[in-house]
Amino acid sequence: MKKTLLSCKDVKQYYPVRKGVFGAKNYVKAVDGVDLEVYEGETLGIVGESGCGKSTLGKTICKLIEPTGGQIVLDGEDITSYGKKQMRQVRKKMQMVFQDPYASLNPRMSIRDIVAEPIYIQKLLKDKKEIDDYVIELLRKVGLDDYHAVRYPHEFSGGQRQRIGIARALAVKPKLVIADEPVSALDVSIQSQVLNLLKELQQEFGLTYIFIAHDLSVVEHISDRIGVMYLGNFVEVADKISLYSKPMHPYTQALLSAVPIPDPRQRKKRPVLEGNIPSALNPPSGCKFHTRCPKCMEICRQKAPQKKKISDSHYVYCHLYDENQE
Repeated sequence: MKKTLLSCKDVKQYYPVRKGVFGAKNYVKAVDGVDLEVYEGETLGIVGESGCGKSTLGKTICKLIEPTGGQIVLDGEDITSYGKKQMRQVRKKMQMVFQDPYASLNPRMSIRDIVAEPIYIQKLLKDKKEIDDYVIELLRKVGLDDYHAVRYPHEFSGGQRQRIGIARALAVKPKLVIADEPVSALDVSIQSQVLNLLKELQQEFGLTYIFIAHDLSVVEHISDRIGVMYLGNFVEVADKISLYSKPMHPYTQALLSAVPIPDPRQRKKRPVLEGNIPSALNPPSGCKFHTRCPKCMEICRQKAPQKKKISDSHYVYCHLYDENQE
């Protein structure tokens, strides 16, 4: 049996927006009732178009922003209502690597101080020499040299800065690392180096990853399971082989058909998505994807689909797979 490291139930992240003359409140439903399980030692990829709620979900799980509703359980501990002091202890188990390597490092701090800061905060080591030695060890693990410790962020390339961000995340020896589009700002040649580094570190330290990205080829390279998000919800979650060989949801099928292939003549007929992505401020009724779905039925406009199990590692939210439709 796989051990569940992270469990999320009906997690919501709503942002209030004032609307109208009398200031009536409406809400942007960035994450709208997500259920999620992450198993120890795996990499769960999360993909979807820009604005679907991927990054917001990652920050909500990490409690960098407080969830509007739902439950988050990490390593058997319900952290949903934890305050800042309680979360300080939880940070030892859960860390985040951010999307922008230029904005996520303090330009006034040396690399040594950036990587050492979480060690001081968590009081993992007290002796300065021990901390210095540990920082050098971490820098070596991510492919940097000893002398880089005394330099500052502006002296590094984007790929090197992201390696520093990874070293900082590993400093407290976490169980779970949430990587929010960690390679999207990097050149393609550097992307593969960072992805390979993440896989090597996962093997060495027994890490569990949530890997957020919009590039399906990147997610395929690193993930064991993949969740596809649309407008604040998952529409399909499956193991990598099942998702890429037999996608079930029309949205997943459309995403995969848009991935470039070496010979375009071998591509089957591509599903056509109609219209634009609806606003999270006023999402459609029923299935949120029905306004663009080529297989839309009447029930899709009226009722939100429930979770349908395809196999032990594959489930989909779609009325096409209701029992009365099979």
